[in-house]
Amino acid sequence: MEGGEAETHLVVHGQLRDIVLAQQRMVHKLEIQIRQHEKDSVGRMEFEDLVKELEDEKLEHSKTKASLSKESEKLQFALGEIEVLMKQLEREKKAFEQALESIKNKALKESTKNDKLITKCSAIENQMEKQEDILTTKDNQIKDLCHLLSKQKEALRKQTNEFEIQKQQDAYIARVLETKTKTKKMSIKSLSASKKQ
Repeated sequence: MEGGEAETHLVVHGQLRDIVLAQQRMVHKLEIQIRQHEKDSVGRMEFEDLVKELEDEKLEHSKTKASLSKESEKLQFALGEIEVLMKQLEREKKAFEQALESIKNKALKESTKNDKLITKCSAIENQMEKQEDILTTKDNQIKDLCHLLSKQKEALRKQTNEFEIQKQQDAYIARVLETKTKTKKMSIKSLSASKKQ
């Protein structure tokens, strides 16, 4: 995989992470507003609007998490491709070393018999050295990509922890809303009973 594609995945993850953090701040702000409105005995209509706004924000947050999950799968696939490429390069490097050693030995044995063979061997060796430089360059590029992906995996690990915290916050909000709803229903029933009496 090219380095540009890995950098693109990193940029996408950075953008998604910024969106997730913004959504988390929005959810936290809405939680504070809900608590403040609860203290101020806010009207039912305003409360329901605020709850709907919170649910919409949670839905957008869920969509963003899904996008981040898909991007994570792409990164994992890219990491697998790089691992395969590294193994392939290692096999090619070993084959190159063996071929070069074989050519050198053969050239040394026949050098006294055929000067042309020595010249040809030198040309092949120069070509092999160029190929080795290319392989070395690719190997360095792969190491850079691995380092980049390692940083990305660490970022994903941190985001996973943040998602877990968000999940706990969502559960808490759900409990608060459920309690508030039950309390309102009980208050309405109590008022209805009082009016009938």
